[in-house]
Amino acid sequence: MLKQRIITALVLLAILLPALFAESPQAFLGLSIYMIGAGAWEWGKMNGLSQRQSIVSAIFCALCCGLAWWVDWTTHTAPWLWWLAGSSWVGLTAWMLMRGVSGWAQWHRPTRWAVGLVMLWLAWLAMAQARTGGVQLLLSIFCAVWAADVFAYFFGRTLGGKIFSRKLAPTVSPGKSWEGALGGLLGVFVVAMVWMHLEQTYSWPGASLFTRMRVHGTFLWSLSLAFLTAMSVVGDLVESLVKRSAGVKDSSHLLPGHGGVLDRLDALLPSLPIALMLLQWPVV
Repeated sequence: MLKQRIITALVLLAILLPALFAESPQAFLGLSIYMIGAGAWEWGKMNGLSQRQSIVSAIFCALCCGLAWWVDWTTHTAPWLWWLAGSSWVGLTAWMLMRGVSGWAQWHRPTRWAVGLVMLWLAWLAMAQARTGGVQLLLSIFCAVWAADVFAYFFGRTLGGKIFSRKLAPTVSPGKSWEGALGGLLGVFVVAMVWMHLEQTYSWPGASLFTRMRVHGTFLWSLSLAFLTAMSVVGDLVESLVKRSAGVKDSSHLLPGHGGVLDRLDALLPSLPIALMLLQWPVV
């Protein structure tokens, strides 16, 4: 299993990194549409759609992304879109997590399908805008989410249950602990501080998410990073809830050793639009 995970990760990096660091964002945007389309196919399967219907979902989602690209939304959209996306993620996921697995199953299938496709489309659009804004901006968002996940894993394995007796979300994801969540938050702050230091020292082109948010002052900068970290955890929990409702361990087997595309994207789905929302905060 470990060998399979490593091989898959190396193949993905060999495909994604050249596209990400290419001078033009076109290659990455095109490649990411395929990725989001695969996620839409998985979403359809997890919500009871047939194979044909799931394929249609993937095509439809990819076409919506392509349309947004064609009308140049990958360069700029109205700020209200990101405020609406961020607030919707907070409200909807809070309601989902309170209702639990059984509550999600009570939703009408077309509603569940539509909610997922809108989430995927917004995540792609935010990813496309961030990449158009500069490699460093998108990469810093990725690294913030990855840091939250990696640090949470190690803190959870080491300290889970030793400080707080209650789990983070026992009915949705029993393995997640408060110790892991707080460790993830610490990891994001460490990565942000190191990143800004290197960015200033070596005059990296563009500006990272951390530096762009720093103009709001230390308090709002810290609050924004904490909020982004919390929502990355929420994205993971939401996918776990949907998988439990569907009775599956992984969203698919498209990525050997890693599960499916949604298993890799879950934390990014809310984090990408929320990062764009945080960047709309007015400078006082």
